[in-house]
Amino acid sequence: MSLRKYIYFEYAIGFIICFLLYIHLEYSILLFILFLLVPDITMLGYLINTKIGSMFYNLGHSLIIPFSLFIIAFITDSTSLLMIVIIWIAHISMDRSIGYGLKYNDAFKNTHLQKID
Repeated sequence: MSLRKYIYFEYAIGFIICFLLYIHLEYSILLFILFLLVPDITMLGYLINTKIGSMFYNLGHSLIIPFSLFIIAFITDSTSLLMIVIIWIAHISMDRSIGYGLKYNDAFKNTHLQKID
């Protein structure tokens, strides 16, 4: 198996874990489905140009913010924030499992995952 396929598989497992955790915490499956694609709103930056588009897309698809919010949700015992964060991490995992990585600012299709053999 190539390294890229291994990474795709790894993120698919991440998505499954997020989904199972979400179900285990007895959150609404309907909300999971409704909010799963919300982070893709960050693609609207591409209407301005590729530099702004990649910046906004990467902001919404980097794991730094949701993992930081996960810590805050855990410390503050905020179930609403935890639900949002799990969906957000599931979205990122889903995207990366099908090959959508963080974007370079020259083109939407130019991602960090393409640089991996």
